[in-house]
This record gives sequence, structure tokens and C-alpha cells, in this order.
Amino acid sequence: MRPLLRWIALVALALLALQLFFVARIAAMVVINPESTTFQRSEAWAQIAQGGGLRWRQQWVPYAQISDHLKRAVVAAEDDNFVNHDGVDWDAIEKAWERNARAEAQAASRPTARAPRIRGGSTITQQLAKNLLLSGERNLVRKGQEFVLTLALEQLLPKQRILEIYLNNVEWGAGVFGAEAAARHYFGKSARQLTAPEAARLAVMLPAPKRYEKTPGSAYLAGRTRALLARMGRSELP
Repeated sequence: MRPLLRWIALVALALLALQLFFVARIAAMVVINPESTTFQRSEAWAQIAQGGGLRWRQQWVPYAQISDHLKRAVVAAEDDNFVNHDGVDWDAIEKAWERNARAEAQAASRPTARAPRIRGGSTITQQLAKNLLLSGERNLVRKGQEFVLTLALEQLLPKQRILEIYLNNVEWGAGVFGAEAAARHYFGKSARQLTAPEAARLAVMLPAPKRYEKTPGSAYLAGRTRALLARMGRSELP
């Protein structure tokens, strides 16, 4: 039994050390801007592996230099309860499960129909936790780690800082990361100068930015942009 207990103790110590490492990195983000995220580095390696060279556009800008229109649009599109929850929006998760169950039931009744688009209920904080420090794998262990990091982000960083880091690192196209790079790539202006319609157009791209980048004039994007414009003014900012 002793070798087994020793092995269990070593695994527990390794997991504790990993959590302390993650917490220390998050705590440092109170004053230090992250230069890159795990997701961005994996995308960079994928580009290099494909032999097309590295395409990386990103420029950090402070929270105050990002249009409030874009902040409101992203909150409305991705996490409308951002300022009120503690990192996990259980109501949003429950609604996402219900939507997905209905979509799958409809697809089962129509075998020839296109596969339903599965929607998640992840908050902005959960998305940041995943992209900052975790791999793209999908399993219960990684989901559990995401939950721990989400709580750490909420405890150690103010909401405004969480949104600032998110907006400066989120993907908006192939090799396009952050609000400033996205504003200049799509509209030839700074993130501070974005209008409400431009901000809404960027926000609706977030579920699949590389796909929507190829169809900027699609009727689907235009319709979603109009719908988001109608409600983003009610979004509460930190």
C-alpha cells in the first residue's frame, strides 16, 4: 500500500503545484498584461505547421481606449449577465442545454436536415480562463480546471480587468486577435472609433470568427447584427 499512497501523494502535490502556478499567473495579471494566450500560441503553431507562415495581428489597448459600443455589443452577444454573476451563469447554461435538446430533437425527426448548431452557456470569464491557460481539449478534467480558473479570475481580478483582457486577446479572424487589430482589419480605424453598427458586426462574429471573416456580407451576419443593435444598449458595463 505504501507505494500506492506515495504515488497518490505525489499526484496530489503536482495538482496543487499546478493550481498555485495558475493562481500566481492570474494574480500577476492585476498589473501585467498577458503577452499571449495558450489558444493564440496553438493557433500560431498550427499556421506554421501548415506552411503558410505566421500571421499575427494584435495590439494591446487600455480599457478606456476601446469603444463602449464594442464593450456593450460583446457583453450583449456573449454574456449579458456579465457584471452580476460570479463567473458561471447557471441560468444561461440551463437555457443552452434546453435549446440544444430541442435542436437535437428536431434534427432527429428530420434525418435529412442539417446537423444542429450546438450552443454553449460559457460566460466571458469562462472563455477567458479557457483561452488564457488551457488546451483546446474537451473532457471533464479540462472542464473542471476551467471552473477552478474561472473562480480564481473572478476572485483576483475586477470585472473591468477581466473584460479588458478578454477584448485584447479574443480571436476575430485568422491571426487577428484583440479589439484594436479587429477594428483596423475590418474597418481601417482604431477600436476607440468604432460605431455601434461596426461594434455589433464584430460581436456577432465571435462564435466563429474565421468562418464569418470569409463571408462579411452575408445576410445571416447582417440579420444578427441588426438584432444585436436593438438590444446592446441595455447591456451593463463594469
